[in-house]
Amino acid sequence: MNIENLVKMANDIGNFFNAEPDRSAAVHGIADHIVKFWDPRMRQAIIAHNREGGIGLNELPRAAIAGLGSELASLREAGDG
Repeated sequence: MNIENLVKMANDIGNFFNAEPDRSAAVHGIADHIVKFWDPRMRQAIIAHNREGGIGLNELPRAAIAGLGSELASLREAGDG
């Protein structure tokens, strides 16, 4: 899996949601898109990349991916992830 391609895709999604005036709605929209349309391996790779510094990720996708990482960790702790 090419992380540069995943970063570009995440930033493209973020660029779409930049028009949303409500920052939390934009972050949620990005996260929702990634959950709905990205393969679990892609999600895991971008979450890991973000945890390692997220080089190349813009601010909105970075926030959305950080939220996904936290949610995934919570699910694992509860035995559902």
